[in-house]
Amino acid sequence: MKKLINNVENVVLDQVQGLVASRQTLKLNQHPCYIWHEESPRQVALVSGGASGHEPMHTGYVGEGMLTGAVPGEIFIRATPDQIYECASKVSRDEGVLFLVKNYVGDGMNFKLAVELLHADGVKVGAVLIDDDIAVNDSLYTSGRRGMTGTVLVEKIVGAAAAKGYSLEQCEELGRRVNNNCRSISVALSPCTVPAADQPSFELGNNEIEFGIGIHGEPGIERIEFTSANDVVDKMFVALKENIPYSRTLPVWDKEEGGWDDLESSVDDFESEHDYIAIVNGLGGTPKSELYVVYKRLAENCERENFRLARNLVGEYCTALNMEGISITLLKADKEMIDLFDAPVNTAAMTW
Repeated sequence: MKKLINNVENVVLDQVQGLVASRQTLKLNQHPCYIWHEESPRQVALVSGGASGHEPMHTGYVGEGMLTGAVPGEIFIRATPDQIYECASKVSRDEGVLFLVKNYVGDGMNFKLAVELLHADGVKVGAVLIDDDIAVNDSLYTSGRRGMTGTVLVEKIVGAAAAKGYSLEQCEELGRRVNNNCRSISVALSPCTVPAADQPSFELGNNEIEFGIGIHGEPGIERIEFTSANDVVDKMFVALKENIPYSRTLPVWDKEEGGWDDLESSVDDFESEHDYIAIVNGLGGTPKSELYVVYKRLAENCERENFRLARNLVGEYCTALNMEGISITLLKADKEMIDLFDAPVNTAAMTW
């Protein structure tokens, strides 16, 4: 294995040091490791994070119009409570702090602990749990669905809302609404290689693909024979379109009582004659030219089913190291979401 790294023990620190060196408005705390946007205005602070290996998520989205701070764990290892707490303490404002958390067991536990520590400090804090991956309802890593590329849309849309002066409660409600209208599915053509392991994280046959793969290499729905790009995209689109709506219980911090309550939340139906924001995302080892092949077929499917593609992103937004594969994300978007998606953003990975 050849990788452009110096020492497997310092991979993440080297990466974030390079990111911060490339953008003057970003600042780095090394121990514990987190980065933040130094010129963030007085608004609700947004903090996200988790395992590294999914770049540019999350550190690449720190900046104007998106995240205020991000906490990178080690490769495929969750961020620690002290990282999360210290980052949030650094960026906190009177307006409060909102955590955007992918639904993995370890992430949920550590962000919950940070919420409790911040609440003890008198900091206003909220949280949105993101679970857009339709492949599994439960796994070894999650209670319920996994969070993946839909996280990028939550960070972008809620980041724009915070910049416009939305309150903590408004940002929290909007984040849940975006998540409830968002679905993702992914496919792996080949495995990834974690630097410390020095070998692929799983095996696939020469003509096999993993349908519904997780972004850490977790198993998906099934292994199937690869036939063509169009066949794969058609199968992914059907899975997204026909995914049965479900309800689940999300943990919510009760700001009055100072404890965790359960919020019953339901995923909305996907509909024809409605606007959608689409992401065709590479998992780290897929050429962008192939992503456009995927988008072409996705657009054809959407047109046939009267899913109006109002906006799109094609590129690498939530990766799995060097995994060859794709994810497709569809967000059923109202006018507010589209306007906030269009709002200015200036980060290392997303600028307009």
